[in-house]
Amino acid sequence: MAIELDGRKALVTGGASGIGRETAQRLAAAGAQVALLDVDAARLEEAGAEIGSETPTVVADVRSPEAVKEAVAEAARMLGGLDTLVCCAGVIHVKGLEEISEEDWDFTLGVNLKGTFLCCQAAAPELREGGRGRIVIISSDAGKRGAPLLAAYSASKAGVIGLAEAIAVELAPTVTVNCVCPVGVPTTGMGQQLLEWKSEATAMAPEAVLDGIASTLPLRRNCSASDVAEAVLFLVSDSADFITGVALDVDGGASLNALPGAG
Repeated sequence: MAIELDGRKALVTGGASGIGRETAQRLAAAGAQVALLDVDAARLEEAGAEIGSETPTVVADVRSPEAVKEAVAEAARMLGGLDTLVCCAGVIHVKGLEEISEEDWDFTLGVNLKGTFLCCQAAAPELREGGRGRIVIISSDAGKRGAPLLAAYSASKAGVIGLAEAIAVELAPTVTVNCVCPVGVPTTGMGQQLLEWKSEATAMAPEAVLDGIASTLPLRRNCSASDVAEAVLFLVSDSADFITGVALDVDGGASLNALPGAG
């Protein structure tokens, strides 16, 4: 059954590219009114135009409390209210523990964790007001199982799961708060960063790297932005009305304790 979101008024952060862009398109296709927030003005304009010429877009750095407050207020004004927040803004880098600078750490935690916190904090009054608010945060499989060379990223994504669990209690019963935890999505900007690094590290062609990743997943294919967006739409929908504080794996079974070498 197709998910219908008529009447929903959603703000998607990181909406200019990747999972955010795909999610915004899916929300709009399901009937929601959507506003996009991103720091990249040019790509944000393109993303908004793809959805429709009247799609509101707001340029803001999610690390800035002032910018986030203004952006959320502007989005709510343009949409005539706000009942859904989808936090997709995120960054990543690949470095060993001893190579991570304070700047690396602060930037990654600033965008991924602080930025998510600020957006949730700013949007909460609007989300509470209508009595059926939704927050969905994009975390990662690396937020559940720390990944080598991704210390800052893993810490930030584990942090947003803890944040979601905490505020799910605070904002109940008028707002549900959930996370989606995808395995790597090679078609996104971050996915391409990781793919390039893995290709260089293994001296394998990108296609071979992707085939190797898919072969290790029980469902035998790589994750797509569409897979993640569909999970977000479910958690936004009325069908998920009794689900809150959950960190949903979208990983093709990567988290399962499959028996090595058993096919």
